[in-house]
Amino acid sequence: MNSQSHLTVNTSPDTGGSFGIFLCGGALATILIAGLLFFGLLFSRGASAFDMKPLVEWQLNSGEIKLVQELDVFENGEIRARMANREFHINREDHLIASAADIRSARIPKDAVRIERTEYGPFHGYLDSIKEDGYHVRLPNGNKKILKKESVLRYDFPNQFSLWDRVKSWFKSTWLFLISDPREANTEGGIFPALIGTSLMVLLMTLIVVPFGVLAAVYLNEYAKDTFFVRLVRIAVNNLAGVPSIVYGVFGLGFFIYGVGGAIDNTFFSEYLPTPTFGAGGLLWASLTMALLTLPVVIVATEEGLRAVPRERRDAALALGATRWEAMKRIILPGANPGILTGTILAISRAAGEVAPLMLTGVVMSAHELPISGDFPFLHLEQRFMHLGFHVYSVGFQSPNVEAAEPLVYATASVLLLLVLSLNLVAIRMRSSVRKKLEGH
Repeated sequence: MNSQSHLTVNTSPDTGGSFGIFLCGGALATILIAGLLFFGLLFSRGASAFDMKPLVEWQLNSGEIKLVQELDVFENGEIRARMANREFHINREDHLIASAADIRSARIPKDAVRIERTEYGPFHGYLDSIKEDGYHVRLPNGNKKILKKESVLRYDFPNQFSLWDRVKSWFKSTWLFLISDPREANTEGGIFPALIGTSLMVLLMTLIVVPFGVLAAVYLNEYAKDTFFVRLVRIAVNNLAGVPSIVYGVFGLGFFIYGVGGAIDNTFFSEYLPTPTFGAGGLLWASLTMALLTLPVVIVATEEGLRAVPRERRDAALALGATRWEAMKRIILPGANPGILTGTILAISRAAGEVAPLMLTGVVMSAHELPISGDFPFLHLEQRFMHLGFHVYSVGFQSPNVEAAEPLVYATASVLLLLVLSLNLVAIRMRSSVRKKLEGH
């Protein structure tokens, strides 16, 4: 009896597999579109904060004359515009919403001037002359005023700008935004102290968390035996990654500031008490708190990197006579560098954007002095500092004039995002270079 085996081929269309592929591709497309919309909205709104829009003179039906910069046109035909000249308004409002029926006429005067000042926000009007006693200007209603020279930062005639002039003005305004101090309760001016404070805090946090995280991961993965206690430590590390950030802030306040800082003050700075030196929030305690917050991320990523080093390399190093430390130094740690850099990237990303712990450990709404200066010891770890994330919160929700500060919220958020992306790109570039060297060997 001959037996034959038959191979049955399923020629029916794989509808389930096609649907799964479509579902996965659709999910990816949705994520990409959402990301593009997010970045597009943030950066477009942030960039528009420095666009020198033309000045339009409105004659309202009420008889008032307003020289405004038109910002938005709503679907119902209403126009939202920024007015300036805050000190001359009864309610000191910055924005005006008017419909086409409210505006009797509108024109764009060539000689209209926009003057940026140290107080009361910008001035919109007409410049008659510049004399020793100040800038002689006219309001849109014809009233004349004199602006003191020391209060004027710059003046422009936006209605005379060409396209190239607007581009140059945008770059100049953006640069001034990055290098200037905030003014008018953070609703005007720049973000230089917040940019420096954020960079210093992230740098100091990285210098603290990476060595401790790597050493802890090396011990857990390479030296510690697989005991109940070690497994318990790993569970604790993983759980620490999920602790709310505000809890770390409370710990930093109680342990670092009141505990360690108070002991330092009692020992070394008792002559300054009751005014605290290290017993109050500052750059050092904020950095240590953020290092503790990001430590689990570095440990977990480093352990994954250590496990990725092939066993053959370890055995070959030991077989050639290398000690365990030499194998660790020359073979294992270099092979785990991509994982270490991955943990560093994740730590930097989280630390740069966290705000809640910093509110309890050293960040302030306004700082008159930078934590870094030319005076010894140059880096003042006990000093409070400004942070871009907290600056976004304070400008957007704590400023006395939220509408006037809205463009700065988007601009500051854009700078914070660009800072995080830049730090990540540097770390990613380093990780890619390390991987190429490892592959070459």
